[in-house]
Amino acid sequence: MKDTGKNSGQSRLITRRQTLQGAGVLGLGLALSGLAAPAIRAQGRKEIRFLNCETGKDTLAFFDRIAKEYQEKTGIEVRVDSVPLGEAFTKITNGIRSGTPYDVANVGFIGHVLLLADQGQIVPLNELTDPYEWGNNILFPMDGKVYWYPFDYNLSVIYYRKDLYEKLGLSLPDTWDQFVSNCQATIEGRRKGCIFPIGSNGATNWMSVAFMWAEGVKLFDDQWNVTLDAEGMKSKAAAYLDFMEKLYPTMPPGAIQADYATVLSNVVGGTVAHGPYAGRVLEAAERDNPQVAENLGIMPYMDSAGKNKAVSHGYDGWVVLKTDNTGPAMEFMRWMTTDRLVDFLHTAPVHFQPARLDIYDNDQWRSNPLITKYGEQIETMRKMVTDDDMLVTSIDTQGPAPDIRPGKVFEGFVMPEMLQDKLIKGMSSTEAVEKAAARMRELIK
Repeated sequence: MKDTGKNSGQSRLITRRQTLQGAGVLGLGLALSGLAAPAIRAQGRKEIRFLNCETGKDTLAFFDRIAKEYQEKTGIEVRVDSVPLGEAFTKITNGIRSGTPYDVANVGFIGHVLLLADQGQIVPLNELTDPYEWGNNILFPMDGKVYWYPFDYNLSVIYYRKDLYEKLGLSLPDTWDQFVSNCQATIEGRRKGCIFPIGSNGATNWMSVAFMWAEGVKLFDDQWNVTLDAEGMKSKAAAYLDFMEKLYPTMPPGAIQADYATVLSNVVGGTVAHGPYAGRVLEAAERDNPQVAENLGIMPYMDSAGKNKAVSHGYDGWVVLKTDNTGPAMEFMRWMTTDRLVDFLHTAPVHFQPARLDIYDNDQWRSNPLITKYGEQIETMRKMVTDDDMLVTSIDTQGPAPDIRPGKVFEGFVMPEMLQDKLIKGMSSTEAVEKAAARMRELIK
């Protein structure tokens, strides 16, 4: 199944990423507006410059190893610079301006990919992507050209304690009321029912809003009109806020300050029975709390009526820049994404959920001990990106086509502040939705 999601057609701009900290959406255009034609480096340097943003120690060791291997194989040096993801776009643009561009770069924000493509700074990668089948809503092509190689999904899913469900005789919830009931039932002593952040931060944008997508809420129509407060949509968004009001008392104190680390530590530490995150939870729990790790299951976000399911979108990938070294860079990427891709994915085996569907049936990939151990959870995540009935979306991938406008809503923390208006300030659900819609219109005008 090729990528046939709603982002498979037109071009321009889209923005995303829970971990983005560097250039904000409002500065993206300025960041690239002054770039000249693709840079040409000094002749005679036989090397490939690679910008990596996956900084786990096993991943860093992988790049150190394959850089040496590739140089021995081809005589071409691979110079790998590793920085946190939030610094990547600045490093990419500074390299272009200075005449020392990277040849390959790790990008986790599709807005950056499409901006670089729009400026002619990166090259299409169809020759690398076309031979394979991909999960839903992951390639983001522009006029049929794919400008990045997505190596993983970072979906926000809901983790739950299977041992508590068995002990209390609970069933997997299909409705909001059932989920609230399960969260209430699993409170005991210092353990709370769940945690979902509500502060003005990326964690809330990524982890707490997918209940609303499952309910059928859309932020824009096909003409980019704000629909959050439109007839039929306002009542759904208000119902989501009413649901979160019921869920809020089952959370630990301080949800207003919760960030990624807070959620991860609560789920891994066993101080909550339910919590959102990507595959890294299982890796962290395996390392720090094996008893909890053995009892973690995965479920999607659900709607109020038990009809629809959703997960919150996330992803990472690589781009190849247009330089005097593009040919050798493409050869390196062809080698890395065939001969060495599984080795790379094994550096964070559960967290790096494959975007390429053939990987799930690859014997080498499946032989990893953690993938074998957590096969049930991985199969659940696989179904989430192959089932057309599962909605895979996020604030900044809303709308009829890739565009900067949903990203402005993401960076403006409109949805988190809508939650705060309801849960902290006591505003009525309808009023909170109307205020959020007005804020959206202000941001995108």
